[in-house]
Amino acid sequence: MLPRVLIIEDEPAIADTLIYALKTDGFVPHWRATGAAGLSALAGEAFALVILDVGLPDGSGFDLCRQIRRQSDVPVLFLTARHAEVDRVVGLELGADDYVTKPFSPREVTARVKAILRRGRRDEPAEAGASAEVGGEEFAVDAARCEVRYHGVRLELTRYEYRLLCALLARPGHVLARGQLMEQAWEDPGASLERTVDAHVKSLRAKLRAVTPDADPIVTHRGLGYAVREQTKR
Repeated sequence: MLPRVLIIEDEPAIADTLIYALKTDGFVPHWRATGAAGLSALAGEAFALVILDVGLPDGSGFDLCRQIRRQSDVPVLFLTARHAEVDRVVGLELGADDYVTKPFSPREVTARVKAILRRGRRDEPAEAGASAEVGGEEFAVDAARCEVRYHGVRLELTRYEYRLLCALLARPGHVLARGQLMEQAWEDPGASLERTVDAHVKSLRAKLRAVTPDADPIVTHRGLGYAVREQTKR
């Protein structure tokens, strides 16, 4: 069954280009011109991925991404005309999987789509009975379900937050540079900015503080990278 991709983009010329490129590469694209129409499509049908324009006539793509994340973990690829790094980081903090800035090559978009879907397949849970838990009193990682529990509370993590946390937990007390973390968490680390690691760690910390407000198990080593405090894993 060919992967279905939802395009939420208000410019017909851009949508037509994406539709042609996706069809050529074996995808089944569906186009909606507004955020409201896109949400309606997501509510009624299953999609492998969403291509989402940041600037929509009925609202911000960032706000729409927040709404999508409340109801689905479908991968999201942002299209944006904004070149400022802060805008890209904001999108990733909201749970987007990647972004492409306009003007773009249709081949670049389809390549990013394929990379995101490959990452998704790599994250699929293992077969029943194959789970393994690691961690100490604070953390427990269930690799089969791609879940992490912190003080017994299941964390609602994006795929990148999950991978980053697992990479840190695998080597407690060891400082991992941003480049090392990107190698372990991103399928194509060269396509993203190291600054995105900081954005995901910030979001991850907020989720940990929501469980234990006074604890901060992730340590920042300025100019070097990040580590998990050694006592969090025995």
